[in-house]
Amino acid sequence: MKMLTVALLTAIAGPAWAQSHAHTHADAAPAAAPAAVDHSKMDHSNMDHSTMDHSTMDHSTMDHGGVDHAQMDHSTMDHAPIGHGTAQIAPREPIPEVTDADRAAAFPPINHDAMEHAPNVHSLLLINRLEHWDGQHGAGQAWEASGWVGGNINRLWVRSEGERSGGHTESSDLEVLYGRSVSPWWDVLVGVKQDFRPADSRTWAAFGIQGLAPYKFETSATAYAGEGGQLAATLEVEYELLLTNRLILQPLVEATLAARDEPERGMGTGLNKVEAGLRLRYEFSRRFAPYIGISHERLFGDTADYHQAAGEPTRDTRWVAGVRVWF
Repeated sequence: MKMLTVALLTAIAGPAWAQSHAHTHADAAPAAAPAAVDHSKMDHSNMDHSTMDHSTMDHSTMDHGGVDHAQMDHSTMDHAPIGHGTAQIAPREPIPEVTDADRAAAFPPINHDAMEHAPNVHSLLLINRLEHWDGQHGAGQAWEASGWVGGNINRLWVRSEGERSGGHTESSDLEVLYGRSVSPWWDVLVGVKQDFRPADSRTWAAFGIQGLAPYKFETSATAYAGEGGQLAATLEVEYELLLTNRLILQPLVEATLAARDEPERGMGTGLNKVEAGLRLRYEFSRRFAPYIGISHERLFGDTADYHQAAGEPTRDTRWVAGVRVWF
């Protein structure tokens, strides 16, 4: 119908009208869609990105696979929060510096008057050896014990050791000592020692030191000044080797020395006796531990001669079994 109408008007008005009408419709026609732009061929080096509005860009559909980030200059980039839909990444606030008020709140002053102090007096009794032995020249029993009462610095020590054989007490002694801690690992001792024998006894003044030597060797060294001007000394070293948390191997070496000959007491000058032992104990608890082991004793110098002249052995190897307890 439209084409028929245009033909009739052309026939009536003439070709001039038709030509002007065609230009009018050409101007009124909608603009054609712009051709697709190939961004890969565009030169972005001269573009001012600081004035571009990226807030409406959909970054989720952008392909960044071909972007070489190694050649990008991040020093001039604006890392302000980018809007992805309705969510935005807020900048993190810096951690404030610690002030004196913060420190005072974290570490308030301690009111020592309000604290309930534990008792300053403690005590311990350790029976290190309570054993039966069977040697080449008979059998018997032996003991070694020590205990203390006091605080961390000042203590009263009590030590005792002895031996029985054939139903008779061969040797026994008791020491009462004042001990003072001179370092975290060592105590200095001073006191008296009393020897008890079946028909002979002696009182000694004792001075010594005991503690934990380097590499965890338990060490005790004591010097004695006795009646008649006699001087003697005892050195004992122990070590505990943990095979497991409960199975412990304990080597021990003990030596005694004297400064003067005393034939009537069977004591000679110099090194008198050395005892070396090896005991393996199992701790059912820290307070109770049975053990087995072996011990060897040997007399030296004039002391060995005096005992040999009296018909007594100068060396003996013993198998031992006993228990170690503390309270």
